[in-house]
Amino acid sequence: MSRWDKVCQLHRLLDRRRQPLDRNTLCSELDCSPATLTRLIATLRDEFGAPIENLPGAGWRYGADVRGRFELPGLWLSDDELHALALLDQLLGQIGPELLGRALAPVRERIAQMKALLPDDGHGLERLRLLPQGRREVRGTILGTLARAVVERRRLHFEYHSRGKDEHTQREVSPQRLAYYRDNWYLDAWCHKRRSLRRFAVDRVRRVTLRDKAARIVSPDELQRHLNAAYGIFAGLARHTAILRFSAARARWVAEELWHTRQHGQWLLDGRYELHVPYGDPTELLMDLLRHAPEVEVVAPAALRAAYVERLQAGLGVHEITNAEQAGIQHPDEIAPP
Repeated sequence: MSRWDKVCQLHRLLDRRRQPLDRNTLCSELDCSPATLTRLIATLRDEFGAPIENLPGAGWRYGADVRGRFELPGLWLSDDELHALALLDQLLGQIGPELLGRALAPVRERIAQMKALLPDDGHGLERLRLLPQGRREVRGTILGTLARAVVERRRLHFEYHSRGKDEHTQREVSPQRLAYYRDNWYLDAWCHKRRSLRRFAVDRVRRVTLRDKAARIVSPDELQRHLNAAYGIFAGLARHTAILRFSAARARWVAEELWHTRQHGQWLLDGRYELHVPYGDPTELLMDLLRHAPEVEVVAPAALRAAYVERLQAGLGVHEITNAEQAGIQHPDEIAPP
C-alpha cells in the first residue's frame, strides 16, 4: 500500500469513530510502524488541514464539531479501489455505453484521468480483461429509447423478429425493466397484442416508437413469478424440478455455482454432487447440461432425461464415424511425441 493510500485510510478510520484510536490500533489497521504512523498523522494534519485531536493516553480522533464533514480534497481512491473502478469502466463500455449516452462521458473521462495516477501511469490496467462471449449487436439508439421508456413508464411500439419462428410482428408493449443476461440485453414488458408478460431480445427489436401513453404497471411480485421463477432466460412458471448428478471430478466446480436462486444441492457418498434445479421450458437447461456431458446424469424427470438422451444421440448421429475414418484414427498412445 502506498503512502497516499495509508493517508486516505487513516482519514477514514478517524472520520467514522467517535472514540479516540490508540497507537497500537492505528498501527495494526494501517500495517505500519509507530514512526510511520507519526509521519502519516503529521501529513494528514499539516498538509491537508485535518482536525486531528491528540488526547494524551487515549489516542487520536477528529474534533466532534467537524467529524463527518471534513473531506480530503478531490476524489481519493486507493490503488485497489482504482483498479476495481477500472474494471467497472470496462464493464460499462462492454455492456453498451449507448444506454446512458453522452451523460456518462465526463465521468469516464475523469476515470481515465485517475487511472494515470497509478504508479505505472495506468498501463498495467491493460492486463485487466472482461471477456464477453456470444454477445449480439444492439443498436445504440434502440437501447437508449427502451431505457427511457422503462424509466419514464411510457408505452412502446416496435417491430419484433422472432428467431424461433422466423417471423416479424408489430408489438405495442408496456416496458417494465431491462435485463442484461449472459452478455445480451432483454426487455421485460407487458405485450398488449398477446395480453401477457413477454421477454424480448433487444437485438431483434426494430423501428421503435416511444408513445405518449402511460405504460401498464406490473407489480414486482408478478414479474418475479412469471419471468424469473423458471430456469434461465425463458419466462414462465417453474413447474418441474430437475435432479442432476455430476461426476466427482465435475462436482468441484458445480457445487460452487449458482444455477437458480431456489436450487438445492448435496454431496453423495461416492463423491458425486446432486443438484435440484427448478425449471419450466427445458431449452436452456438442456443447453447447459450438454456443456457438462458426459460428466452429468439427468435422474429426473423422465421427460427431461429422455430429451437429454435424444440430444446426445442426435449429436452422435451428426458425428458418426465411418469404418474408413475409424481405421485412420490413431490412439493417443500411438501418436509419436514431437
